[in-house]
Amino acid sequence: MILTTHVASAQYKIFGKTYDDNGQLVPNASVLLVVNDLVKETQSNTKGDYLFENIPVGSYQIIIKKGLYEEYTDVTVSNQNVEVDLYLISDNAETMDDLVIHVESVKSKLEKEGFAMNVIETKDAAVRNIQTNELLDRTAGVRVRQNGGLGAAVDYNLNGMTGNAIKIFVDGLPISTYGSSFDLNSIPPALIERIEVYKGVVPIHLSDDALGGAINVVLKKGLRNAVNASLSYGSFNTFQANYSGMFRNNKSGLTFKTSGFHNYSDNNYEIWGKFARNIKGDGSYEYVKAKRFNDAFKSTGLRTEIGFTDVKWADNFFVGLNLSEAYNEIQHGLYMTVPYKGRYTQSEAQVFHFDYKKKNLFVNGLTFDINGMLSKRQQIVSDTVSYRYNWYGEIAKGLYGEDLKTTQGAQQGAPTLNHINRTIKTLRAGLSYEFVDNHKLFVNHVVYDVDRTDEDQLKPISQQIYATSNTLQKNITSFAYDFKAFDEKLKVNAFLKLYEQKMKQIQPTSKLVEGQQTKVDIERTNASKETGYGVASSYLVSPSVVVLFSAERALRLASEREIFGDPSENMISNTGLKPEISENYNLGLKFGAYKIKDHTFSVSASGFIRDTQDKIVRKADDKVNAALETAPFINVGRVKSIGFETELMYTYKDKLTLHGNVSRFNSINKVKTDNSYNEQIPNEPFFTANASLQYQIKNAFQKNSNLFINYAFGFVESFYTIQPPGKGIANRQDLLDEATTPQQFIQDIGFSYTFPNKKFIVSFDAKNIFNKQAFDNFAVQKPGRAFYFKINYSFNTL
Repeated sequence: MILTTHVASAQYKIFGKTYDDNGQLVPNASVLLVVNDLVKETQSNTKGDYLFENIPVGSYQIIIKKGLYEEYTDVTVSNQNVEVDLYLISDNAETMDDLVIHVESVKSKLEKEGFAMNVIETKDAAVRNIQTNELLDRTAGVRVRQNGGLGAAVDYNLNGMTGNAIKIFVDGLPISTYGSSFDLNSIPPALIERIEVYKGVVPIHLSDDALGGAINVVLKKGLRNAVNASLSYGSFNTFQANYSGMFRNNKSGLTFKTSGFHNYSDNNYEIWGKFARNIKGDGSYEYVKAKRFNDAFKSTGLRTEIGFTDVKWADNFFVGLNLSEAYNEIQHGLYMTVPYKGRYTQSEAQVFHFDYKKKNLFVNGLTFDINGMLSKRQQIVSDTVSYRYNWYGEIAKGLYGEDLKTTQGAQQGAPTLNHINRTIKTLRAGLSYEFVDNHKLFVNHVVYDVDRTDEDQLKPISQQIYATSNTLQKNITSFAYDFKAFDEKLKVNAFLKLYEQKMKQIQPTSKLVEGQQTKVDIERTNASKETGYGVASSYLVSPSVVVLFSAERALRLASEREIFGDPSENMISNTGLKPEISENYNLGLKFGAYKIKDHTFSVSASGFIRDTQDKIVRKADDKVNAALETAPFINVGRVKSIGFETELMYTYKDKLTLHGNVSRFNSINKVKTDNSYNEQIPNEPFFTANASLQYQIKNAFQKNSNLFINYAFGFVESFYTIQPPGKGIANRQDLLDEATTPQQFIQDIGFSYTFPNKKFIVSFDAKNIFNKQAFDNFAVQKPGRAFYFKINYSFNTL
């Protein structure tokens, strides 16, 4: 399809003609205009004309249908009529029943830019009981690592890179700025336009020190008056609600946006198996089947923005406020060995932000955008209960039946009421200039500044003056040159990134000076400057075949939590962490989409190499030790990852959709002096497979309704939880069994029903239907069989 867009009068219409590849008009083609779940439909008349009237300013999707085939394109109305002429290319000029409409979606365009990436579309998930992290976990090369149920800490693994090597963004801004009470699971798919997953090389508009990839959540921005809300309830007393709304004055461009969420779960699911055990009074193990009892989670958030859109002086300008809070009970330490009771965290965040963007600023082709944030975050870690507990939630008994207390007076170390306060300032600015057709320059700069204080209010007042203060400053400057050649078949992006980070920790202590106790500040500092560079390219061999290659010297700086620790996540500090540096290479092929009558399919495959120096990882011991409740991050001298992934998409008519992917890699310790030389890095699943199947039944029960039936499975091969024992050790096989997280095979089913008015949707999901054991970070067990019911309601004025 070829789009020709030009200005008409100051009305709000989308119109055009439909042609075949011989330039002949095509009558009676179905044309649909879509916003969320609201659809307007028309047909081209006998002259090939179609028309939509009374359309507000905003972004829409056009679906064109002929015969049994449909494709999508995006169109934006900006205070003017838009003419979109549709050229339909047929394999058989004599019949339009085998019509192939060559329309390239946003997903397809982005995936052909040269970066190793996937685009996750959220339309189906928005009406189901699926978390954002579940969508990611079903994506090729992505593994989501979570320490339990709803609200638990999450890490992401992209093709062998994990933890903070993977950066998370919301509309291009680091999500870490928003605070721990605001994470990806706090953003329901209903509020998300798409999720961009970059594996390896990351474009410079995501200005951060992403070493192994990035996940960018693009929120919905349609310029229309609309309200969407949903409620869901399910197993483990899990309740979730969210809403979003937008209101715009078409004359002035004044725009107001708001969204909010509330999540709650008891997380009291059952655990069992070799990692679920009580330690008896004589030191022996008792394997149990019990429910988690100190794992409740609650979070609430509100986001409001006011500004202007599509006005002369700005494409968009917003100022806004994000408020969020969370309560999270902590069930255990790094491993499930010792259960806690009474340990919890509370957190709040207030984030003030602004955003400005203008295309064709002063001259054609020059785009400027800037955004900034001021974030105030408060966190309390409370741990005051002195008794030990078993997995039944009972006080643990000693050899003679006596109540047991912990050695230091709390669940994890000494009693604490630690107040952690952070002030975070972030500013990002970018310029791009297309000085000649198909040649564009970019420059981006980001400043990130954190001030943090830790104060334990359980300490005597005389000792509270010894509160630790921490500061971290980061500057990243990026340059890029983008060009296209050979009728835009070749696309190349070359870039350079300059990194600088400074850290300071002041830890007051008491020292005897001339016979008197005197406050003395112990100051620790660290600074680093590094350079990264690389290239991403693609070549369009044919309209349906693209080759992608990228290479870079990537770098990431240790994060504030890795350097200074985080008691809420059982992390202890390591101020001596060095930057992690990696040489990354990606080679990929994408084929499709191909259409053979009623069948459409596409396939992609890619391979990668990651050669990393000073990899920053969570320290893993050589045994699951009851005493090991916390662990720092450390540098591992050299790690090499080699792997591949492949993905298949298939559709039959507009009824059946099949999606499958396989990913395998090996992350090997290459430090020759280590006992684990040439061994797999522990706590990293290396082989995963996922598949999903969806079947659509139109006019089910009612005319113009839709029933969707969904099935999904996920497979994870067994992997080492901790460092495996060396060869030649007695009872090595028993120790290997202890050190291994078992193989996992989890299956889900779901149903969703869209009522004829397209505004009301109900869905039901059954997860882990066979109640199989599922594990995650450090063999922490995830929920078993669970059921959820969800209601969605949308009100749009189109």
